[in-house]
Amino acid sequence: MECSPYYLSDLQVYFSGHDRELALYEALFQAMSAAFPEGQVKVQKSQISFYGRHLFAAASLPFRRKKGWPEHCLLVTFGLGRRLDHPRVAVAVEPYPNRWTHHVVVDRPEQIDGQLLEWLGEAWRFSQEK
Repeated sequence: MECSPYYLSDLQVYFSGHDRELALYEALFQAMSAAFPEGQVKVQKSQISFYGRHLFAAASLPFRRKKGWPEHCLLVTFGLGRRLDHPRVAVAVEPYPNRWTHHVVVDRPEQIDGQLLEWLGEAWRFSQEK
């Protein structure tokens, strides 16, 4: 996966004081790099964005927590052309007709599994077709 020359330093700034979340992100990044080697990643102020032809996924620290969310977690966000109705999806919104944004809370490395990567693969394909 293509990263900017400042990726590692930007990552340290983004996750400053959030070591557990950084470890979760590193596991996610490894899985994403293997699944989407031609992708690009960019650390931004509010999220870490993953691109193919267009943005297809993001990872972020949850700034607004819903009741019951773990204290230490990462929010994995991806877009699909359909609503994904699954217990792992914490929030799903339709900002545009037939474009659904899904948020999955990850608080353990084993949650970065085949199912999540399948959804991210669908998001990759959906973003490539825009």
